[in-house]
Amino acid sequence: MIQAKGYATHSPTTNLEPWNFERREVGPHDVQFDIVYCGVCHSDLHQIKNDWFPGIFPMVPGHEIVGKVVKVGDHVKKFKAGDLAAVGCLVDSCRTCENCQEGLEQYCLNGSSPTYNGFEQDKKTPTYGGYSNTIVVHEDFVLHVSENLNLAAVAPLLCAGITTYSPLRHWKIGKGHKIAILGLGGLGHMGVKFGVSFGAEVTVLSTSASKEADAKKLGAHKFVVTSDPEQVKAVTGYFDFILDTVSAPHDLNMYLSLLRTDGTLVCVGVPSKPSEVAAFSIIGGRKSLAGSGIGGLPETQEMLDYCAEHNIVSDIEMIDIKDIHASYDRMVKGDVRYRFVIDMATL
Repeated sequence: MIQAKGYATHSPTTNLEPWNFERREVGPHDVQFDIVYCGVCHSDLHQIKNDWFPGIFPMVPGHEIVGKVVKVGDHVKKFKAGDLAAVGCLVDSCRTCENCQEGLEQYCLNGSSPTYNGFEQDKKTPTYGGYSNTIVVHEDFVLHVSENLNLAAVAPLLCAGITTYSPLRHWKIGKGHKIAILGLGGLGHMGVKFGVSFGAEVTVLSTSASKEADAKKLGAHKFVVTSDPEQVKAVTGYFDFILDTVSAPHDLNMYLSLLRTDGTLVCVGVPSKPSEVAAFSIIGGRKSLAGSGIGGLPETQEMLDYCAEHNIVSDIEMIDIKDIHASYDRMVKGDVRYRFVIDMATL
């Protein structure tokens, strides 16, 4: 076994602390890479606190992982020692179901293996994430990263990036579309960057008027303060598509009213409590309320390649791992522009 060290929490009521554990040995199809940076996702906090479902403890969070390959298995063809590599939210899936066969491993019908707070495909070996110094993953779930981009700023693309890229591509957003990004946080700022890059007219919807300058700097064409009834009235029935990135409770009915006929609101944020949706909010105007997860492996690699070609990365603030809980507190308050990234050299 490979000796590893990381930061883990042992229950939903305790803080993360240093923890030594073991990774499996590098198998014939495995890639081991030392983790250089790991992004901090809002879902890390949700999961260590059991906000969504009972967790598997000890838990090592982190699924926005980038680093450098140190060892590969005998049959690995895609990577060699010294290569840059990345892992997102998945480390395995059944590979045989209809969805996996179509490159939609995130929707594996037999249950994919999340990078942490889950199990390997044997359904009994816990997975441990990127708040650690090294990781071993099957080569099919390891992604290539361009050397031309800031590696630390690439890390959040593995979740925040693909979570916004995937629905924008699936609904074929591009020139001629009027879209809104609801919330300007870790996910939202990437939604703005991709929406603008794809050629759409992009509006940011936010409760915070103080974010307007940032939204415009990111490329947004318009900004609406959703607590101002007059501003909301001006865009009622206006948008073709709304990407909802908000993880706090909010009124979906009001935002559905901003869609034009046949418009779609896609949820990618995950509040801890269910939302109430009135039937008339979607009946009037034949509107669609949809959801989207991350992308599969082919689409995630496509996204990373697109970002390399168009020089798109996340806006980040680097932190020391000992400051992780202070960073969580700031993240909940929206006090980060726009994603924390852990420098794993501080482990």
